[in-house]
Amino acid sequence: MAPTIAPVDTSKDFPDATTVVIIGGGIIGLTAALTLAERGVPVVVLEKGRLAGEQSSRNLGWVRKTNRHLEDVPLALAADTLWATMAERTGSDVGYRQSGIMFLSRTPAQLAVHEAWLDSVSELSLDSRLLSPREIDAQVPGGRGDWAGAIFTPSDGRAEPTLASSAIARAAIARGAVIVEHCAVRNITRAGGRVSGVVTERGEIRCDQVLLAGGMGSRRFLGNIGISLPTLPLVLSVFRTGAMEGPTDVAVGGPDFSFRKHKDGGFIVTQRGALDAPLTLDHLLVGAKYLSALRAQRGMLRISLGKPFWRDLTLPRRWKQGRSPFEREHTRTIDPAINEGLNQEAYRNLAAAWPVFENMNVVESWAGMIDITPDSNPVIDAVPGVPGLTLATGFSGHGFGTSPAAGQLAADLVMNSAPLIDPTPYRFGRF
Repeated sequence: MAPTIAPVDTSKDFPDATTVVIIGGGIIGLTAALTLAERGVPVVVLEKGRLAGEQSSRNLGWVRKTNRHLEDVPLALAADTLWATMAERTGSDVGYRQSGIMFLSRTPAQLAVHEAWLDSVSELSLDSRLLSPREIDAQVPGGRGDWAGAIFTPSDGRAEPTLASSAIARAAIARGAVIVEHCAVRNITRAGGRVSGVVTERGEIRCDQVLLAGGMGSRRFLGNIGISLPTLPLVLSVFRTGAMEGPTDVAVGGPDFSFRKHKDGGFIVTQRGALDAPLTLDHLLVGAKYLSALRAQRGMLRISLGKPFWRDLTLPRRWKQGRSPFEREHTRTIDPAINEGLNQEAYRNLAAAWPVFENMNVVESWAGMIDITPDSNPVIDAVPGVPGLTLATGFSGHGFGTSPAAGQLAADLVMNSAPLIDPTPYRFGRF
């Protein structure tokens, strides 16, 4: 099951040439397309399945600066500014609300981690602050958790994943972008050492630049041309309640649950302390790059060897002509199995902390696959050795919040314009 995405009337025609081709119709690729179209640059977005069908519509919708790496905060700050104008820019409500985000701590040790982060970003003059248990109760009344404290950023917020990508896509189309769904890209073509086009399942499109914003598929696509991008999959299970009276509009992250208000009056809930980590061949190929992250996060990973491993083995890693691995039924839209056990844990943990949730009615649930890099920061950079190919991928589960800025930064790099922010933290070569 997947959330219902606002529909978009995409192109039935297939162009033979453009200036920029974007591979991937998630929110990063779509925001890059809108930026380029606003600048008068001809752009075509090619999506193997349907727009925002994967993590762009399945994420939690949080827009945050809190707990990001110091070098990643400038992108989040730029995104705040862009989210604030997104409704006007697209002519649609994307659900953006600057309602605040709070992260709870059960123990002094957990609170010390938040305090250390606050110290690490002190030079940025954020509005983040530590809260006492009494202040937590004032912000989110009715709880019975024994909290040591929390960190709270009032200027953080939320937007609606099922609305935002569609609004951005419609705005890009209105400004001249061409978006084609159900069209997988098989390979890039080159002339004189530079990118000269892409080969798709419907034919070839000539272009000057390619932006790869393919999420989970980016590693395999690059591997086919001899480039290794280290990403591994994690799966997040989520559920949404029906409309109900809740304790707050603030999004709240506890050690083993999180919740935030949904546009329909319910809440989006997950087990924040656990993620499924399905093993694949890539764990053997690039897993050594993740050892420090594994040591830090081992307690929250539910590692398994099962169907995803065997499915992955059936997909080719190199291909030349004919059908690509992105054209199979289960790869058109990656739709991982929901871990109902984790959702039940979230249900129990949340209800124990805030009794108002004891009788919540679950109306839908889903799961999304996240592409994780070794340092949990994305790659937004030109690909070394392939002039004309740029990446915007590996967002590690927090790309939605920074997407307006990340897409704009990618568009800046593609067109060799002055970058929105310093792109150095996102360089490809850091791995």
